[in-house]
Order: sequence, then structure tokens, then C-alpha cells
Amino acid sequence: MPVWTRILLVLAGLMGAAGVAAAAAAAHVGGGANLETAAHFLLFHAAALVGLGALGLMLGRGRVVLYLGASAMALGVLLFSGDLAARALMEVKLLGGSAPFGGSLTILGWLLVAVGALVGRRA
Repeated sequence: MPVWTRILLVLAGLMGAAGVAAAAAAAHVGGGANLETAAHFLLFHAAALVGLGALGLMLGRGRVVLYLGASAMALGVLLFSGDLAARALMEVKLLGGSAPFGGSLTILGWLLVAVGALVGRRA
């Protein structure tokens, strides 16, 4: 399995675990809507990364664009969810603009995935 695929799958596993932990914290500790949103983003995108990693294994042309999109998506979700979780649990903002930048990066990642699908060809 290519290294990039392994990295995406490791990130998916970590994001999935963090999403479950954030959902549990939201239910039992508190944190409100921000923590619930962070949990949802982590869980949904963890599943997406697993699917994109598997799809990338089947592609020849378009794989790099697809993996760039998945990587941007992962980084964006980590920034977005991390900022929301920090606000909910510690009442602290991460670096200025982490949530909006992370959200924008996530959107860019999904757009790159769309481009990868358009130019993709089976290996």
C-alpha cells in the first residue's frame, strides 16, 4: 500500500477516534453545539478519508489530485474541529482564524476530490 494511502487511513482512524471521544464528551461533560459539530465533522470526514484512500488505490491518473484533496480535507477538518473543541472545552480559541481557515480548506479539499474524479482513470 502506498505511503500516502497509509497516512490517510491513519488520519481517518485518529479522526474517527477523536470524533467518538468528542461526541461522548459533548453528551457527558458538556460543550454544547460547538463540540457536537466538531464530533460530526471528525466522524463524517474520517469515513470519507477511508473511502478516498480505497478509491485512490484503484486510480492511475487523478490519484494525486484525489489524495491532495483528501489531505486538504483532513487538515481542514483537524483545524476546524480542533478550534471548535478548544472553544467548547477550554474556552480558548486556537490560532486566529483556525475555524474559518479550516472550513475553507475542507471545502477546497472536496473540490479537489471532484476534480480528481473528473480526470481520474483506472490504473
